Amino acid sequence: RNARLSSGFFFMNSLNNILKNKILLLDGPMGTMIQSYNLDEKDFRGEEFRNHTMDLKGNNDILSLVRPDIISDIHMAYLNSGADLIETNTFNSTSISQEDYGTQNRVYDINLISAKIAKKACQIATKETPGKPRFVCGAIGPTNRTASMSPDVSRPEFRNIDFDTLVNAYKEQTIGLIDGGVDILLVET
Repeated sequence: RNARLSSGFFFMNSLNNILKNKILLLDGPMGTMIQSYNLDEKDFRGEEFRNHTMDLKGNNDILSLVRPDIISDIHMAYLNSGADLIETNTFNSTSISQEDYGTQNRVYDINLISAKIAKKACQIATKETPGKPRFVCGAIGPTNRTASMSPDVSRPEFRNIDFDTLVNAYKEQTIGLIDGGVDILLVET
């Protein structure tokens, strides 16, 4: 991890030089593209989650584990359309959000594999056009809980999550993304 972080300084200098001469284009929405595949519960389960006890349909991030071909195809479509930056398929890849599907124990794997899929797509596209380097943004989305307001209007002081839990969830996600080779961390709302 330290070697990866120390290479970040070199990367930031390279990226800054590129940004002096060019506006970089970010890919588009992952969820909309996934919807175009008309996937069913079986697709979201794959073989790995065949006997999982909860529904997984709608857990787009799990597709990086069970249908990496789809995620790779989406990345390549954006890269072939001119994107310089692509986001990992990790918008909901925290233990907090994955708890809705009973897959919170797979968060590191989801982030690691998602970053590797995006990195490979960028390497393929950059190899095809070496003068146009491509970069991976590790997508960090919000959770489905907030520490800033109560989910219960009759108890304004109540919180269903605390700050330390949020920190630990984002730390786990970030480590997976960095270990998978992202170039940039992109915090989304």
